Amino acid sequence: MNDDPKAPNGQSRFAEPHDVAHIETWIFDLDNTLYPAQCRLFDQVDRKIGDYVASFFQIDRDTARHRQKEFYHSYGSTLRGMMLLHDMEPDDYLEYVHDIDLSPVAADPLLDEVLSRLPGRKLVFTSATTAHAERVMTKLGVDHHFEDIFDVVAADYTPKPHAVTYDRLIDRHTVDPKASVFFDDIPRNLKPAADIGMTTVWIPGHHNWAQIEDGGEYIHFVAEHLASWLDVAVPR
Repeated sequence: MNDDPKAPNGQSRFAEPHDVAHIETWIFDLDNTLYPAQCRLFDQVDRKIGDYVASFFQIDRDTARHRQKEFYHSYGSTLRGMMLLHDMEPDDYLEYVHDIDLSPVAADPLLDEVLSRLPGRKLVFTSATTAHAERVMTKLGVDHHFEDIFDVVAADYTPKPHAVTYDRLIDRHTVDPKASVFFDDIPRNLKPAADIGMTTVWIPGHHNWAQIEDGGEYIHFVAEHLASWLDVAVPR
């Protein structure tokens, strides 16, 4: 890996302007990336997924939790596992698990300001729904910066890090990978992006399920704080 996540002020040691001068498309994950992991929104989603699994299969909460994680590790998401194995329709599931309390998310003036300075296009690439992403981005005060949201429906319910989902994103938005940068909190989601030529930035959430499991050579930069990293990378 090319970076020290403990660099001063959470900045990459390599976040100089020339490092992103080639970037035409800025691609951001939503959860624990555009908003900080400290908001713990995904904890709410995770609990609701467990509740849905318990209700769907009529099983106790502990058994549902185990099954939920089996789906995640085998298929990339609980949703995909339940659709493939149990013919579950996704709409009710997606509406239920994203019906959460967004009060922990506050407006982020610095993120709003630095996004306005980024040259080129800005996209959101999320395994959530467009409706959920729009609500969160509105709370952050940054929704007006983005050209589009590539969500779980656009991905045909195939989550990151399946390579076909990155191909769909590229085809749908005519993205040049070599002139793009992708920000995500889960290291394994960055590898397919790096494999096709994207610059990658890891936003550590410090969750035990979102750590580097290999050498991490596909992670080009580490940014503890997204807005601060962008503030240095793209100066005024």
